[in-house]
Amino acid sequence: MPVPDASQIFRSVVLQLSRTMLIATVLAHGVPQSPQLAGAQSAAAGPAEVFRQGQMELEKGELKQAKASFLRVTRMDPRSAAAFANLGVVYMREKQWDSALRALKHAQQIDPRLNGIRLNIGLAYFRQSKYPEAIPAFESVVRDVPSSTQARYLLGLCYFFTQKYPEAVTTLQPLEAPESGDLTFLYVLAIAAWKAKQPEIEQSAMTRLIAIGADSAEVHLLMGKAHLNRDEYDDAIKELQLAAAASPRLPFVHFNIGRAYLKKRDFDQARAEFLADSRIEPDVAYNYDELGVVEFELKRTKQATEYFQHALRLDPTLASSHYYLARIYKDEGENARALSEANAAAQLAPQSTSVHYLRGRILLALGRKQEAQTEITKLRSISGAELKRDQQKLENSVEDPELVLSPEP
Repeated sequence: MPVPDASQIFRSVVLQLSRTMLIATVLAHGVPQSPQLAGAQSAAAGPAEVFRQGQMELEKGELKQAKASFLRVTRMDPRSAAAFANLGVVYMREKQWDSALRALKHAQQIDPRLNGIRLNIGLAYFRQSKYPEAIPAFESVVRDVPSSTQARYLLGLCYFFTQKYPEAVTTLQPLEAPESGDLTFLYVLAIAAWKAKQPEIEQSAMTRLIAIGADSAEVHLLMGKAHLNRDEYDDAIKELQLAAAASPRLPFVHFNIGRAYLKKRDFDQARAEFLADSRIEPDVAYNYDELGVVEFELKRTKQATEYFQHALRLDPTLASSHYYLARIYKDEGENARALSEANAAAQLAPQSTSVHYLRGRILLALGRKQEAQTEITKLRSISGAELKRDQQKLENSVEDPELVLSPEP
């Protein structure tokens, strides 16, 4: 079967493979590294001893204590690059990305050669879905250490997310032999090669994927997603139901079935499938985002609002939920709340014409004509068809929450 048209490859892969497989992939390729105390440790016994204590606390997962220790080292020795780097690792594990990047970049200024610092900077951006910002860090690691599987894999994913498919193939192909047993990797390589018009690599990866996947639930899931990406919704449902029959609690199978029914505008079936997946994965925001879409389409805005708000409590970075809430609030005449949500969506999806269009309409409703004109000016060169395609892309965007999450240490 031809490889599907997947414009956001790993944003689809999370909907195709089990939690175990996905976490295994990230576990191998995305764990923050903790540098050892290097040149600074000979400066004084005091900082070195506190640093060692912080290292032990970090290894035990005692993040609060480790943070206090590394902060103490930085006060005792402001030139301790390793202390700032490990402080960055603590912040990463606490998911405090801005603080992590400040600490990591400060460590890099002190000692650009510190082991793992560029990889962690890239990973901190990656975890925030800031793939363009992550690319330079990963590129520099791959350039200096071509054998780094971790950096190469993450760089390949970043190229995928930014639709740089030829670069993704070039980056990932050297990993084909060591990763030949990884369904996720093989599917990604196949799609990249297909998009880059490199059929030999595509065929090799897909042949290997099918050979090792056999008649597994995961392969049925992949094939179902392939049909879904090609708008072949009935075929998608058949494959996905085979996956569900083989593994009833396989995460995201019901999610994908729900998306197929949503495309068919069978809202009752779509709702049932999203609810089924939410019982398997109650902490995944995307089910609630899609449930919000179902209720929005049915003009049940109260229920839609509750679902979108719940999705954002789980994941505040869902641009689509912010966008839909902005539409709901605007329609209800609550323009100040609508603008707040539109601003959040614009920050998360700054290139979206749909968001700028909606934000301009809200600003106009608020009487802020000059600001509205700025938004409208951005759209004058865009055709109505392009605007519609962009709106559909935003409204149907699907993230992959597990893939971009590095595992807990």
